[in-house]
Amino acid sequence: MFKPVELFVGLRYTRAKRRNHFISFISLSSMLGIALGVTALITVLSVMNGFEKEVRERILDMVSHLTVTDFDHGLRNWPKVLETTKTHQNVIAAAPYIEKQGMLINGSSVNGSLIRGVLPEHEPSVSNVAEKIKSGRFTDLKAGKFGVVLGQDLARILGVHVGDKVTMVTPSANVTPAGVAPRLKRFTVVGIFYIGMYEYDSTMALIHMSDAQRLFRMKGKVTGVRAKLSDLFEAPVTREELQEQKLSDYWVRDWSSYHANWFRAVKIEKRMIFLLLLLIVAVAAFNIVSTLVMVVTDKQSDIAILRTLGSSPRSIMGVFMVQGAIIGIIGTILGTVGGVSLSLNLDTVVPFIEGLLGIRILDPAVYYISALPSDLHWNDVWTICSISLILGLVATLYPAWRASKTQPAEALRYE
Repeated sequence: MFKPVELFVGLRYTRAKRRNHFISFISLSSMLGIALGVTALITVLSVMNGFEKEVRERILDMVSHLTVTDFDHGLRNWPKVLETTKTHQNVIAAAPYIEKQGMLINGSSVNGSLIRGVLPEHEPSVSNVAEKIKSGRFTDLKAGKFGVVLGQDLARILGVHVGDKVTMVTPSANVTPAGVAPRLKRFTVVGIFYIGMYEYDSTMALIHMSDAQRLFRMKGKVTGVRAKLSDLFEAPVTREELQEQKLSDYWVRDWSSYHANWFRAVKIEKRMIFLLLLLIVAVAAFNIVSTLVMVVTDKQSDIAILRTLGSSPRSIMGVFMVQGAIIGIIGTILGTVGGVSLSLNLDTVVPFIEGLLGIRILDPAVYYISALPSDLHWNDVWTICSISLILGLVATLYPAWRASKTQPAEALRYE
């Protein structure tokens, strides 16, 4: 025998036909249970990662990776702040912006809006809104022309299309002989964008920065500077470095602070779903306990013979640990292959199931994301596989320990 005794006998027990077919059934169900649990874990976490990625990308279409603002109501020396921000090695582009609250009116339709003044020539370097234009042109935002680009849902609420006029009302007021009057300005709709997040599509209006300065009386000032990073996941580190070293007098925020509650909720949900689905693996793994206990009972005479031939209790324990570990390893491998394959081909599998059952899992009339996104993270796969293997190994300890305590004389008394 070129193999260790424990491994040889354990594999022999695994391959051999058992007299008790019920034990074989429990072993198979344990293996399939582990495979199903691992597959479900990998697939569900990949789908959650996919949803998180989709929403994050849609948020970042409107929210920059990094923003620098003053603690006061305006940033006057913004060209210097802009250049200072660009000096960081992780910053690849930066642009000024103005952001204020206002109302848009068209006839009897009124809607509160977030008015953002931008420079059309620099905005594409820090956001993707120019790529999301559904009608009109983003470049039609010209200084002094008072054009506006609206979100698709905002345009629908106001009942306007490209070329129509809307009235913008600002919080500031004009003092006239007739009294205090709200500050109004007529804008022409030059474009309509669609991000895919109702929060922005229903409230955001983009105008030229110079028009915003005139409208909100911010001559020479802006709200802040927006920056795009080469690695968005390094945004918190970049923010801390800029805040502590070069921009200590300003308020620096990164994209994760916008919608922080949403990202925190997703993280908690992923953790809870991971624990819940892990119970499937745990139940299947601990079925190995009942399987091996029955095997130990069935193999009492074999254990006694091995002991009389010189096998130690530790060696007997190793035999049954090998047998149980084989079930866990095969189940984990099958589950990993199934989970990875399903996650990578979800865009093909889901439409097939929808066509087969005649249903729509994510109705586009209800959901903005009409397809199940999948984003496979290999670190999740390794974590799931490791936990599954550990659970399978732990489940073998008690039956293997029971087998090692078998007394040869007692086991062979009635043979």
